[in-house]
Amino acid sequence: MDSREIVRHFWRTMGSNDFTAASQCLTEDYELLWPQSSERIVGRENFAALNTNYPAHGIWKFTINSLVAEENTVVSDVSVTDGVVHARVITFSTLRDGLIARQTEFWPDDYEAPAWRKAWVQPL
Repeated sequence: MDSREIVRHFWRTMGSNDFTAASQCLTEDYELLWPQSSERIVGRENFAALNTNYPAHGIWKFTINSLVAEENTVVSDVSVTDGVVHARVITFSTLRDGLIARQTEFWPDDYEAPAWRKAWVQPL
């Protein structure tokens, strides 16, 4: 598999909600960075445990909106929902030896558009 397919496989496996299986897409020394909350998750075991214990309202579903790949770097734009929470994650993945070695994720929150720019924009 090329880098793009490895990341696509990761998100598909995440969609199974078997986070131990998803962690097998990661290197042993995997790092996940969440700059917005200043957190770092190290290792596939911690990744699997964190996702398994995350307080969810239902089964997590992941929809890949876009994947852009260049050599060993893949950027994914993914919609995530558990039926109550609806979020979007932008993930920068770095691959090594056919596995994801590092990810930096940004979870942007929705916000209401300012009224002053209404004349130049269209709502989605």
